[in-house]
Amino acid sequence: MGRYRPPRRRGSKYITPEGERALREELHQLWKVERPEVTHAVHEAAKNGDRSENGDYIYGKRRLREIDSRVRFLNKRLDELQVVERAPDDTSRIFFGAWVTLEDTAGEEKRWRIVGPDEFDLAAGKLSMDSPMARALLGKGLDDEVTVSSPSGEQVYFVTDIQYNM
Repeated sequence: MGRYRPPRRRGSKYITPEGERALREELHQLWKVERPEVTHAVHEAAKNGDRSENGDYIYGKRRLREIDSRVRFLNKRLDELQVVERAPDDTSRIFFGAWVTLEDTAGEEKRWRIVGPDEFDLAAGKLSMDSPMARALLGKGLDDEVTVSSPSGEQVYFVTDIQYNM
């Protein structure tokens, strides 16, 4: 039995301007700052002789592979992404980039922003447009009822606010 894994399905190609800026900053940090530092550390460790038992050399080479892999991914991904810089024509409905306030049946409110899969962060209230919750929200309007299937069962939310700050 091999270790083959089929390629992961690519996420949607949309991204907010802030998300693109963050990915470009990460790419710059990895390529212009971290990689030269790690390369220098590996070079110094290689001068110490036996590389088979040299932890600095081994872990430095591993970190270089990680950096190079992430840089390749970011370069490819940034080429194919489409930056969405303006609000849709119909701002009364939920689309990409919307800030959505939802109220559950217990009366608790949560605020989410629908963003691309490369920039989602649940702690910051950013929800990937490919997630089940976002897919259920897309196209809904103010005061609509949204039902989302989750591992704990069906959850019902009501849309109480939609805003676009682009």
